[in-house]
Amino acid sequence: MALFNKTSNPAFSNYFWKSSSSRHNKMTIKGILLKSLLSISIIIGIIGFLWDLQSKGVNLKWYGLGGMLCAIVISIIISVRSLWAYFLVPLYAIAKGFFLGSFTAYVHDAFPNMPYQAVGVTVITFFVVLILYQTRLIVVTKKVRSVIIAACASIFVVYIISWVLSFFGIKSFIWGTSWLAIGFNVLAALFAALALLLDFDFIERYKNKASKDKEWLATWGLLVTIVWLYVEILRLMRKLAIRF
Repeated sequence: MALFNKTSNPAFSNYFWKSSSSRHNKMTIKGILLKSLLSISIIIGIIGFLWDLQSKGVNLKWYGLGGMLCAIVISIIISVRSLWAYFLVPLYAIAKGFFLGSFTAYVHDAFPNMPYQAVGVTVITFFVVLILYQTRLIVVTKKVRSVIIAACASIFVVYIISWVLSFFGIKSFIWGTSWLAIGFNVLAALFAALALLLDFDFIERYKNKASKDKEWLATWGLLVTIVWLYVEILRLMRKLAIRF
């Protein structure tokens, strides 16, 4: 039964839901939606700022690297200090904005319309998965959870190993445009989308039960998955465009 409280997204760990706040001040879908829209607006604002800098000839490499590292550090802090989420999640959104701003500017420079297309595909994917979940065409069973969690964990391990190898001048197959690299990208995008199922399921279990402050944690969890999905889609589109 413990597996039913797990998800591939670390933000939705049962650890975060042990608060005993007032019964009349609970987590709601509306609260999560508003906080998610605020966070996404921050990310979009930062992306616009970086694109403007790039148009002026500024190198965005260090902005992207700094944003990625800050996002990782902030995520670790949120994991151990969940009560700080109300101010750390906006900082996480800023960090992700710098990372995505740098990455999308690089792609936009070679393929001007691709970032917008990737946003469209991400939004469509989000709502398709949500509909599949709400209509119970896909039921989040114990077996489904196990498969998604194992697959997502394996994908992240491959990314981490590839990142470490890059420091020694070893280029992993996942960064190229071979069919193997494209296949891995497709697999990663697929399981990023499926991870949304677990997030929706966990939020449904705790809505109107967990304390109000946990909305920030739920928001963080959704941002982690949505950003991952968007990056995988954009990387896949770029690889396909280069190859074909």
